[in-house]
Amino acid sequence: MDNHVYKETAAELGAFIKASPTAFHAVQTIRHILEQNGFSQLPESEAWKIDPGKGYYVVRNHSSIIAFKAGKKLEDYGFHVTVSHSDSPSFKIKENAEIQVNKQYTKLNTEGYGGMLCASWLDRPLSVAGRVIVKEDHNMAVKLVKLDRDLVMIPSLAIHMDRNVNDGHAYNKQKDMLPVFGSGSLEKGSLKKLVAQELQIEAEQIYGMDLFLYNRMEPSVWGAEQEYFSCAQLDDLQCAYASLQGFLKGSNDSAVNVYACFDNEEVGSVTKQGAASTMLYDTLWRVNHSLGKTQETYFRAVANSFMISCDNAHAVHPNFTEKTDENNCVYMNQGIVVKSNAGQKYTSDALSIARFRNICEKANVPVQFFSNRSDMAGGSTLGNIAMTHVSMSSVDIGLPQLAMHSSYETAGVKDTVYLIKAAEVFYKEGY
Repeated sequence: MDNHVYKETAAELGAFIKASPTAFHAVQTIRHILEQNGFSQLPESEAWKIDPGKGYYVVRNHSSIIAFKAGKKLEDYGFHVTVSHSDSPSFKIKENAEIQVNKQYTKLNTEGYGGMLCASWLDRPLSVAGRVIVKEDHNMAVKLVKLDRDLVMIPSLAIHMDRNVNDGHAYNKQKDMLPVFGSGSLEKGSLKKLVAQELQIEAEQIYGMDLFLYNRMEPSVWGAEQEYFSCAQLDDLQCAYASLQGFLKGSNDSAVNVYACFDNEEVGSVTKQGAASTMLYDTLWRVNHSLGKTQETYFRAVANSFMISCDNAHAVHPNFTEKTDENNCVYMNQGIVVKSNAGQKYTSDALSIARFRNICEKANVPVQFFSNRSDMAGGSTLGNIAMTHVSMSSVDIGLPQLAMHSSYETAGVKDTVYLIKAAEVFYKEGY
């Protein structure tokens, strides 16, 4: 494939991520893309009317989204599902955010969201984004805010004051990781006033805020042959973007194609909008019912379904090759990663792996296989969690990357294209 396609896709992915500094913004960006492609929203609180062949989406908590399109020939159908997640590790700003220091500095009081690499957040321009609840007349309105300027920074302690820092440092999130917001002249409520100015409202109208820090560094394509792509939030917006593009390109009259992107994977998914919630079950059940199908048809459809759980994977680190399995290790730009684990951290088994390999063969994209070292515990992801409510055959896959959970991660420029092509074939032809 022409290198121009890879670089163009990397630029489009970078623009997608820049527009999505929080899970709320990611879902808003996905909504805009869906609506540009003719999809309509179905509020969960209203009755649904679904026309086969048309696209719809449902949103929960402004941070999780499920889109679907039902085929026109559903005599004996199944659901073709991809799942990814909208959230990334960051720092959430607490209520009563301002902390005064010697009347000379004002810091923001934050707490960690997810398991981040703390050092990667130091000494770089950061800003604030998230969801704001605003009182308008007698109603509460939701507004998203992104302060699009360098606003805060978390400064390192000079080596002269910590001579052993390069021998290892345990970061204390309450002490080491609080960002400097401004001088000591800032008063309590200064951040809220800044947010209000951005939204062109009065600070007194703000009744609630879910605000996070985000990295301001621009996406970058780099390497001797321009083969690498670095950006914030590649885990998991790279998969969210690629599977969305495949979903939009694919169409199948004999299936219900489903794209899901859940919040809160980084903190366990056990929320009303996470993969452990009833959101996927609720949506699939209501789709079946709205199409005039019976309960028996629903059970048969689920049994005839397939899910691809999309969450990035660890590439071999060039300085730490010993950290990965000797044989089942993966590299950037060498294909989609199938993840397996004997302890069932991933949903992949022989049958689902074979089905996914067949999809990739049809798409003409390479496949790699990942397992953790047997003496090293790995992380979990969405697949098995979602399966607690809707059980179907499933495979866990991802795209290889370095520096997972850094504020600035690295992937291969080719791999996004590989997943787009595989997802397109899956949505068009099934498994």
